[in-house]
Amino acid sequence: MTTKDVAAGQNLERMKENLTRVEELSQRLMNAMSQKQPVNPALSGPNQGLYSKAMQTYWAEAIQNPSKLIEHQIGFWGESLKHFVEVQQSLARGKLEAPEDPGPKDRRFANPLWDSHPYFNFIKKQYLINSDAIARAVDEIEHLDETEKRRLTYFSRQILDMMAPTNFFGTNPDALQKAVETDGESLVKGLENLVSDLEANNGELVVRLADEKAFVLGENIATTPGEVVYRNKMMELIQYAPATEQVYATPIILFPPWINKFYILDLKEQNSFIKWVTEQGYTIFVVSWVNADPSFKDVGLEQYIDDGYLTAIREVKAITGQEQVNAIGYCIAGTTLSLTLSLMKQRGDKSVKSATFFTTLTDFSDQGEFTPFLQNDFIDGIEEEVKDKGMLPSFVMARTFSFLRSTDLIYGPAIKSYMMGETPPAFDLLYWNGDGANLPAKMAMQYLRGLCQRNEFAEDGFELMGHTLKLSDVDIPLFAVTCETDHIAAWKDCYRGVQKMGGRSKTFIVSESGHIAGIVNPPTKKKYGHYTNASLKQDADAWMEGATFHEGSWWPRWEGWLRKRSGKKVEARDPGDSQHPPLSPAPGTYVAVKAIR
Repeated sequence: MTTKDVAAGQNLERMKENLTRVEELSQRLMNAMSQKQPVNPALSGPNQGLYSKAMQTYWAEAIQNPSKLIEHQIGFWGESLKHFVEVQQSLARGKLEAPEDPGPKDRRFANPLWDSHPYFNFIKKQYLINSDAIARAVDEIEHLDETEKRRLTYFSRQILDMMAPTNFFGTNPDALQKAVETDGESLVKGLENLVSDLEANNGELVVRLADEKAFVLGENIATTPGEVVYRNKMMELIQYAPATEQVYATPIILFPPWINKFYILDLKEQNSFIKWVTEQGYTIFVVSWVNADPSFKDVGLEQYIDDGYLTAIREVKAITGQEQVNAIGYCIAGTTLSLTLSLMKQRGDKSVKSATFFTTLTDFSDQGEFTPFLQNDFIDGIEEEVKDKGMLPSFVMARTFSFLRSTDLIYGPAIKSYMMGETPPAFDLLYWNGDGANLPAKMAMQYLRGLCQRNEFAEDGFELMGHTLKLSDVDIPLFAVTCETDHIAAWKDCYRGVQKMGGRSKTFIVSESGHIAGIVNPPTKKKYGHYTNASLKQDADAWMEGATFHEGSWWPRWEGWLRKRSGKKVEARDPGDSQHPPLSPAPGTYVAVKAIR
């Protein structure tokens, strides 16, 4: 028996073992999928009327202007025929060779075989031809409402992304090569990953983005020292330990979004905003919100304001002995901070000296990339969901955000995990991204109907807690940080809201990068710069045209602004006092509660 025979026998045995494991995993797969609960179809796509109306409009235009349809079809047929002939000519030469023109670059097709191998190149180019034809057809539909046009563009893009050849094993060279190299082991590992994800989510397919076993809160993530000094049903209040001998008198209180966990601002020492703030000589308190369950069904924005914002401000003042605080609100927490400031203005409460807003929307007159999800068919579906469950499960919001960047957050990770059999990376940001939170039913609908759909806060006023809250009431000194490529809170939309706020002391910043990286941008990285422009009288495009670009993080610029509003230095404060004994070390207990699937 030769060495080659032995190797072949070993490969055959490995293949048999893998096939046996596939059979076992298939049974687990069926069991996991049987646990999946029916999902309201309104949460997965638009009302079919959108597609029907688009088709009717398209054909109506074709009848009125047949040359347009002919132009589309001939263009598509011509490109497809030309492509087919080129491939036939290549095959007729009797050898496999790269085409002279491999087609446009697309990062999904990074494997050299997409350009050099006739089979893969044919598939890639035809997919791109098809995609371009559909995108052009949608773009040139004229007699369709702007909102419907945006939705049609979005959902047609989702279909095109879903049908990319990279998403299918038989047309993905990376997956095929890996399977051959590993004697099918990669497919078995991929199936194990798929089954594990389904089992972890009661049959719902939620692609795991990070290795969840790689991180432990308080040990290698969210490690800045501090103590929980107050707790109620809505939040834990964390006071972080001082890092300097003296601190500025006026404390900072940071309100993070309750859609996610607060430790995005304390991932690790090198990029922790919270740690950096303590090192600049400030006392900082951070709210850690409760992860809602069905018992929070009737909790609305009024409870977040009363038991969250106002209570936290009251307790911070009591602990520090100060009459005022400087407040920070991130994303939806910035929106709610604006509501709170309007309420405090109407009540004559001057407890907040200044406000800082991170990527905060307050004027929803342009719904931007969220237009597809803020129409009645989708919101009606959410309303049915929360009435049934008492809350909006985190995966619904996570899936919505993910589909805004589906290639990066859905298909790309799914290919690596399920086709390639790779273990998700030990990446702290992606771990945080998967550690979601549920939203109370009442609060979710107040936000979606009153603020997002009807834009009441920026227009006639938002009725809450016996007051008509208005954006113009926000008249204290403010510093707004937005992000240039933010797809959740577009900087131009944030800018419009800041313009409508009252008061004369406004500083507006546009950081490079997106919703997270533009905010979590420590000075030591020297990675992303930022834009400034003192004038807020022009529209957003004119503001950017006249803006000055600065290298490096906006953090030091903000700290210089805040320092002027933080009083004199006092002795550093240890967390808590006699009336607020430490209850547990940071990051606390609420942050450890996982979302209900």
